[in-house]
Amino acid sequence: MQAIIPYLNLAGQAEQALAFYQRCFNGDITTMMRFGDNPSDAPIPDELKQKVMHAHFKAGQLEFMASDGMPGEELQPHAGSIELNLNFNDLAEQQKVFDALAENGQVIHPLQDTFWGARFGRISDQYGISWMLNCQL
Repeated sequence: MQAIIPYLNLAGQAEQALAFYQRCFNGDITTMMRFGDNPSDAPIPDELKQKVMHAHFKAGQLEFMASDGMPGEELQPHAGSIELNLNFNDLAEQQKVFDALAENGQVIHPLQDTFWGARFGRISDQYGISWMLNCQL
């Protein structure tokens, strides 16, 4: 089995969210395809042509894919039952990413030392994606 790669459906906000994640994680969008790039004969409404059909993001070992969602599909505004866990080796890097993700988001659990020997915190970012940040002490 290979690694699991999360796929974020960002309900029409993929381009803004990916730019945000570039700043948060100092990463790169390695692939960006728009609905208008689709070579099929299927008609694409003008309002969808510049929307993100598929993108791939990488920052170190962090990797995920993203989309604005499929036309006609209604996405739930917040998954709620899935959180993405980020592991760190450096407390300063963890703090920097935590602060960046918290921008216009909601801190669910502030960073603090835990009984399992790590500093840990949880955030729901401004795009409704839930993150857990863990750094062994």
